[in-house]
Amino acid sequence: MQLVDNNTFLQQLGALFESTKDKGTIWLTHKRLTHDGDDTVMKEEDGSDGNREYPCIVRVTDGKKAKFSTKILSTDLDKFHSAYGALLKASMTTLRKRDKKREKQRAEQLAKRKQRMADPVVINGPKRGNGRRKRQRQVKAALKHEDIKERAARREEARTKQ
Repeated sequence: MQLVDNNTFLQQLGALFESTKDKGTIWLTHKRLTHDGDDTVMKEEDGSDGNREYPCIVRVTDGKKAKFSTKILSTDLDKFHSAYGALLKASMTTLRKRDKKREKQRAEQLAKRKQRMADPVVINGPKRGNGRRKRQRQVKAALKHEDIKERAARREEARTKQ
């Protein structure tokens, strides 16, 4: 990973956004940089580290060949974030909007399915004579409905355990 200064970082990030305008993904990570060269202890032993300011590191990759990062000191943070935010706002115009209509249809279908599972299957009609086959179909549907309810309950139970 290549460590560059803040202005070069913003220029390279703009170029990367431009190259992935039609298709592509970019990963951005922000972290507090605490590495001092030794193993650092996070606890305050004598209270002197309580007011220490740490720099921030911002990394960018496209998952392939472009990997670069910059270290931002706390004094330059406001200036960097204003330029960085402006760059992000300008580059976010190529994002696709969510298809809310399709999401709404899926939610309605799921609600209907849950409602059907909640409603019991009504079994009516004679055991013998006219309507016997209709009753047999209803009994079979009721058994299938109970099986589906049991499977859904097992799935839900497995989700809660995880």
